[in-house]
Amino acid sequence: MSVLIAAAALPCGLLIGLLLGALGGGGSVLAVPALVYLMGQSPHEATAGALVVVAVGAVSGLLCHARAGRVRWAAGATFGALGTAGSFAGSRWSAALDPGGLMAAFSVLMLVVAAGMVTRGTRKSERADAEAGSEAGSENQSEDGSKNRSENGSETTAKESPPRAHPARLRDAVCLREATRLRQAVRRSLGRPTGPHISRTSPAPRPRPLRTIVTASAVGLLTGFFGVGGGFVVVPALTLVLGLEMPVAVGTSLLVILINSGVALATRAGTGSLDWPLLATLAACAAVGSHLGNRLAGHLRPRTLTTSFAALVAVLALAMAATTVTGL
Repeated sequence: MSVLIAAAALPCGLLIGLLLGALGGGGSVLAVPALVYLMGQSPHEATAGALVVVAVGAVSGLLCHARAGRVRWAAGATFGALGTAGSFAGSRWSAALDPGGLMAAFSVLMLVVAAGMVTRGTRKSERADAEAGSEAGSENQSEDGSKNRSENGSETTAKESPPRAHPARLRDAVCLREATRLRQAVRRSLGRPTGPHISRTSPAPRPRPLRTIVTASAVGLLTGFFGVGGGFVVVPALTLVLGLEMPVAVGTSLLVILINSGVALATRAGTGSLDWPLLATLAACAAVGSHLGNRLAGHLRPRTLTTSFAALVAVLALAMAATTVTGL
């Protein structure tokens, strides 16, 4: 590994890790173009080497989420095991594909990632604005109510005070509130929805084996073919198919990504040589950058960061597509 390549690996790894830590995913899609255009790797070597960066990032993130109790080990292991066949097939197909065609397909994937990031950021901002509006409305209502009570205080003192609730009823209300809180805690530990719309008899989502197998295989195929983690696909899949809450789905997705990337890397082990010193440097810098990104996440505006990242990915995708078409 030359000095110039090592110098390029340091900022690229830090940038990938920063994006992974600040956004929770998506940064690994930059590993392939960085390895190809800045470090002189072939497309097949880059898609294989990117799996090392993905696996290291998944391990570091998985440990953090596991300590917080946001990983469902059984569900993640099952989903990842079901995707091993797709990961194996994707690795074989990627190795047999022409390098130009592989980079053209990867540029299309980057455009899809950019569009998905913008859409997700817009939905989050709209949801945050709606919650802020509802909180502001409740505060105004409480202020108006307290003002009316203060203005009519002299009138209410002259009237009879409202009857006090019976001690038994108060005790029953407290017991009901504590039971509801305990039930929500149990559902949260099981990865089930805990909103106010959940009733005591609400059924759990029905398991659909065929849908789960197809989705897991598609996720594994994506990881094996392109050498990316695919968190932008895994998280919605775990939410919709297995009914996990979003924080739990994010933590569990890292286990799925680790299994799929490990299988894909093992499949590609005999197809070519990897520059392990370069990949180790890139992965180590990505791990450091991920730690810094987690610290910076609370000090940055998520929508601005997401939009900037999506714009960067879109520009890189268009540049890759233009270069590939020119080469063809």
